[in-house]
Amino acid sequence: MLIRFRGKAVVVSTHSSIFHCNGFGDLLSSFNFRSQYLYSSTATPAPTHVLVKYLVDSLGFSNEEAASTSSKVTSRKNLKNPDLVINFLKQTGFDNTQMKKMVSRVPKLLYHDVSKTLKPKFQCLMDLGLSGSDLVDVIAKGSQIVDRGLDTHLRPTIDLLRRILGSDENVVKALKRFPWLLSFRAHHIMETNLLLLKNYGVPDERIKKLMLRNPSYIAQNPERIKGFLHRMENDFRVPRDSPSFIYGCQVLNSQNKSKLEKKFGIFKSFGWSDDDILEMFRKLPFCIGLSEVRIQKALNLFMKELGLGTAYLVSHPAILAFSMEKRVVPRMQVLKVLDDKKVERRKLDLYYALSLPDTKFVDYFVQPFKDQMPDLYEQLKKIVAT
Repeated sequence: MLIRFRGKAVVVSTHSSIFHCNGFGDLLSSFNFRSQYLYSSTATPAPTHVLVKYLVDSLGFSNEEAASTSSKVTSRKNLKNPDLVINFLKQTGFDNTQMKKMVSRVPKLLYHDVSKTLKPKFQCLMDLGLSGSDLVDVIAKGSQIVDRGLDTHLRPTIDLLRRILGSDENVVKALKRFPWLLSFRAHHIMETNLLLLKNYGVPDERIKKLMLRNPSYIAQNPERIKGFLHRMENDFRVPRDSPSFIYGCQVLNSQNKSKLEKKFGIFKSFGWSDDDILEMFRKLPFCIGLSEVRIQKALNLFMKELGLGTAYLVSHPAILAFSMEKRVVPRMQVLKVLDDKKVERRKLDLYYALSLPDTKFVDYFVQPFKDQMPDLYEQLKKIVAT
């Protein structure tokens, strides 16, 4: 046998005592053992190989998907009865597609003990009021739930949501819309932000509405939330007790500095002052949340084509938020047809005509002509139906 050692070739016999005298016996033994393990057909396969095979055979993963999923598992212990986990999920109501997605996101799921780990977590959610397809849907969409501690995460998070939302029914409603609430790792951040909003005087009812509508806002870095609250009060001069206060914070959250400057620039190009923009924002922050294209189209229509002034739009900012395609344009067409026909119609301010519910608008401007002018009625009916 020829061995190179520090650049020198040495011929040795495998029976020579030199291996034992210089520590090479252990090296050779180790080499032989690893070779046998890696190349022998009787060697026990590595845990990742076991998992890859299981994913392919039992859950329909492709070899590539299985390899990618198994690479996320850091535990080196062998699989213990993964069929127990899969059978439990099936009995609960999960279909193959849902199970595949869950295991893909949280492959450690297959290592969990059904009786000690999974059943208690599922039962906790069932005690809350989730059951059947709702339970399955929440867990399937928030797969990380199965990897969170029962006493260290799930129960404290549910208790926090109860305090914010007031009832288990509202907690269930929130979880059905936002399953990630139970898998969000840093639930203490929501608690910090909740206290921050309360200290700013935001009423419980508004916090509750915010949580049901956009809980991701409360899951942000508290320093970021502080920044929004400060800007609302000092830069935009929105009083803390205003209904627009917390709503405006959400709008600011969705806009970076560059976007805000561009949108302010569009309003100014139509003759608006900074005070005009701020007053509109204080009344309806959503107007600043509109896309640049939508703001441009609305201002073109209302100011250039219809001749409305800045003061009117500032006083009625909702007019800018109405859907151009579904509401504003069709209703303007109806009113124009009626005026061109010189028929008698209700004389309503434009804002009120646009803000009417669909049924009321039809009652006021379409239905009256059904018997008197059938052709006109059909024409108007087609317009509002588009």
